[in-house]
Amino acid sequence: MLKAPSFERGVYELTHNNKTVSLKTINAVQQMSLYPELIASVLYQATGSNEIIEPVYFYIGIVFGLQGIYVTALFVTSWLMSGTWLAGMLTVAWFIINRVDTTRIEYSIPLRENWALPYFACQIAALTGYLKSNLNTYGERFCCLLMSASTYTFMMMWEYSHYLLFLQAASLFLLDSFSLEQSDKVHEVYKIYIFSLFLGYLLQFENSALLVSPLLSLVVALILAKCLQLNVKKGTCIAKIMKVINFYLVCTLTVTLNIIMKMFVPHKENGHMLKFLEVKFGLNMTKNFTMNWLLCQESLQAPSQDFFLRLTQSSLLPFYILVLIICFLSMMQVIFRRIKGKSLKETITLEDGRIGGRPEIIYHVIHTILLGSLAMVIEGLKYLWTPYVCMLAAFGVCSPELWVTLFKWLRLRTVHPVLLALILSMAVPTIIGLSLWKEFFPRLMTELMELQEFYDPDTVELMTWIKRQAPVAAVFAGSPQLMGAIKLCTGWMVTSLPLYNDDDLLRRNENIYQIYSKRSAEDIYKILTSYKANYLIVEDAICNEVGTMRGCRVKDLLDIANGHVVCEEGDKLTYSKYGRFCHEVKINYSPYVNYFTRVYWNRSYFVYKINTVISFQS
Repeated sequence: MLKAPSFERGVYELTHNNKTVSLKTINAVQQMSLYPELIASVLYQATGSNEIIEPVYFYIGIVFGLQGIYVTALFVTSWLMSGTWLAGMLTVAWFIINRVDTTRIEYSIPLRENWALPYFACQIAALTGYLKSNLNTYGERFCCLLMSASTYTFMMMWEYSHYLLFLQAASLFLLDSFSLEQSDKVHEVYKIYIFSLFLGYLLQFENSALLVSPLLSLVVALILAKCLQLNVKKGTCIAKIMKVINFYLVCTLTVTLNIIMKMFVPHKENGHMLKFLEVKFGLNMTKNFTMNWLLCQESLQAPSQDFFLRLTQSSLLPFYILVLIICFLSMMQVIFRRIKGKSLKETITLEDGRIGGRPEIIYHVIHTILLGSLAMVIEGLKYLWTPYVCMLAAFGVCSPELWVTLFKWLRLRTVHPVLLALILSMAVPTIIGLSLWKEFFPRLMTELMELQEFYDPDTVELMTWIKRQAPVAAVFAGSPQLMGAIKLCTGWMVTSLPLYNDDDLLRRNENIYQIYSKRSAEDIYKILTSYKANYLIVEDAICNEVGTMRGCRVKDLLDIANGHVVCEEGDKLTYSKYGRFCHEVKINYSPYVNYFTRVYWNRSYFVYKINTVISFQS
């Protein structure tokens, strides 16, 4: 964007990009969600930063600045729920100490989630304030405005944002179903979803994924159900029956509308994601290479024991479980009382010990349970759940209302429950803070003093060779991850990219990966030339991979997909008259030397020029 003569020209070149993937023009802005980069380029030029700071440091500064907003939003949310800034401080402390499990900013700065989640945290903070019963009109308007802006921005920054908003909408639907006196506010939030989806559809090049998203189907179903709802006196038997009918109607309408939308709206969105979930939960079996490769990724496995051990060592998990149990039981107590028709005070005081009656608490309990359920299945989703855990645990231990609720159940007589709750809500977070300071502060200081540098001489040598020796018009073929690195480091055109939201690129990735399968030299040559590749790069790490997970090596997955291994009651090799290509091509004998000429190699990479004129040797 900065090299382009104008903003319009830069956007055009990105949306009609034919210099990245061979034989393919892609809309890079849409496929890679490059909206943050467009905004960053405008800010860089508008602020005159080109005379002060290099673009890469400006970019890093923005992303880290957003992480500051992220933590601040969690601070504010916890403060709003508990009524004390101590909860916010404890939230920040737990977030930083458990940063390995709360954010991936240290490992991969440009991730879309690093741009998007700070806005989602702001939206949650605004929603928390909006749901509070004692909020004045000006406060409601401010929260509503902040919620609208952050919801739309979040949706623009991350292609999977509508799935997370779907979980939030489902949480609000359950909150509304429990008749917690917030129906009008909840339906205002639904309108914000509709507005954000509509605006996002227009500005994201008519993104059909938003039209067929479960979020839109659910929100439309909820609005229709609201229109059809009859005015029945609360607490009566008919009102209870109508609630059940309404719940069933919303669920049925959501599924029906989603099916209808997918029938009439052309879309290719995330079909592979649904197939992945089917296989992940054991509803289907597949030999498809891409599906099995995704299932083998560490981030898509169930969380390891180390994850829970880290959260326990920082005292986060025990307090979270305690807070969640108390809030959940109090919530269920309030719901059962409403079902029985018992009248409850509209304004909840500290002496009531009824923390489960507050709408914002109910929403957070439902939302954290939904996020936690997903995080227990897919480890990569822990980055959505763990910050929530920090915020909820900190709110709980700092909230006098939670301690009063607990003491009411225990029927404490010796000391006044409110007095003891006020003391504990100050003492417990103070003790936790001091223990965290003593144990983790020296570690943090040590880590800050460490200076690290990138060290991968083989990859650096490969990139240097490409820049110096390869023709400018050359096209490289290899694993998608390496091709992404080559494109970024050298600018040369490649045959594939590590993107999993495009069916054509998924097919390309699987076809190029055949260089590690038991296929003939002629087959591999035909595949590579069909994509106009000039050079092939074989990675020794993949060819001689020793995987820790059974059957998860790339070559094993290719053998299964190609029918060379029957993976049932023990692996049985079927006959293949060809050796593994990546091994055979290194030996330099016919017919491999007829198709490929080795032009560069080091310990990790072997580069072969794909011959345009084939000379057969005996």
